[in-house]
Amino acid sequence: MEKPSFLQRLFESVSRRPGGVPRAAIRDARRAVSLCHALLSERGEVSGAHLARDALAAYQALEGESLSVFFDLLAEEFSPDPQMVGKLAEAYRVNPSQANLVGLQQAVEAPRGKLFQRLNMAPGGTGQLVEMRRRVMREVKLKPQWAGIEADLARLLASWFNRGFLTLQRIDWHTSALVLEKLIQYEAVHQIKGWDDLRRRLAADRRCYAFFHPRLPDEPVIFIEVALTRGMSAHVQPLIDPSSPVCDPADANCAIFYSITNCQEGLRGVSFGNLLIKQVAEDLGREFPRLKTFATLSPIPGFRAWLAKAPKLVQSETQQAELEALVTDLDKPDWREDDAMRERMQPLLLRLCAHYLLHAKHREEPLDSVARFHLGNGARLERLNWLGDTSENGMKHSAGMMVNYVYRLEELERNHEAFAHDHRVIASRRLETLARESLLSQPPAPDQKPLEHA
Repeated sequence: MEKPSFLQRLFESVSRRPGGVPRAAIRDARRAVSLCHALLSERGEVSGAHLARDALAAYQALEGESLSVFFDLLAEEFSPDPQMVGKLAEAYRVNPSQANLVGLQQAVEAPRGKLFQRLNMAPGGTGQLVEMRRRVMREVKLKPQWAGIEADLARLLASWFNRGFLTLQRIDWHTSALVLEKLIQYEAVHQIKGWDDLRRRLAADRRCYAFFHPRLPDEPVIFIEVALTRGMSAHVQPLIDPSSPVCDPADANCAIFYSITNCQEGLRGVSFGNLLIKQVAEDLGREFPRLKTFATLSPIPGFRAWLAKAPKLVQSETQQAELEALVTDLDKPDWREDDAMRERMQPLLLRLCAHYLLHAKHREEPLDSVARFHLGNGARLERLNWLGDTSENGMKHSAGMMVNYVYRLEELERNHEAFAHDHRVIASRRLETLARESLLSQPPAPDQKPLEHA
């Protein structure tokens, strides 16, 4: 590759401001921000809609450094006035009247909130604001000055995407091809490998439901895949096998929720899954009165990473050595083909996994993200499934383990309250017994030297 000439280097140096950002990027970002200021000052609805369209188009044209400059300006020029906030906060402290409270609330509300609402007047505005939050979320750790932008968008989107605006739709083979393509694209738990795979997942003994928002008619917000089975499934591969036989759904007594996917990264943190599972369970119960069990077949995505650190948590050198040997064996690609190794590892892994789900914590809540989700919904930890997912991802993240969470509609509220207020993990006796038998729950022998906890 040829080195840039002196003239090229000179042109680049004069086309950049001292901070290193190209002047063209600053110009484009400033143009978009100027349109945003104009949109905020506009009072007419018709002219406001035109300005919203122009401002959104200018924003969509930004990329790379110009986009970064735009968000910097959005944080700098559309934030609350700190002097006004301080003045009204002091007035409310001295006289906590409702009038002073309203004044303070208005002062602390960033002008960005009103700007985002006006941008939503443009065609496609809602989708673009969801995408804007996605972009900000990806960079906010490196750009802490953008935290206010992310928070303003999060509040706004949470109000727009509440259950009152969402519609539940069943997706089948007759749904529009545009939506079906989105399922293949978005599926995040068990990859859909083309149209034949998707057709099987929409067959008579399967169900797929999604929430949609009226401003995003062809974009599923979240969707769930269900298998209608005889008995509670322990292995996911038969459920997602495109060549598996189609059974009569009228014979099913169990609905297995085997995949749930949030489609919009920009809506992360806005809760839909609990509403979706409960409504789908109610709808399926009306369609198939013989269904007695509603359960998930869920991955345990944090188990393998936690297990790698487990040797540091035990109380004796012997237990530490045993755990280290187990972790080493799991790294061997062919351990499942060795009968003796598999037989030795199974009870150890089941007990450690039970301990992980019941006792490994992030602050006061379960360390495992899937466990937090289902337990927070009021489900109960029911059963561990040895080698329930033998896919590459299943082995890498969960050591092949899967778990059934059971949704008993009459117990959901009570279980949810126990988890929300007391952080109690509601689990079956079998799982509690397994956890008590794990190496991490066993005291060291009297002659063994205890180790410090990590």
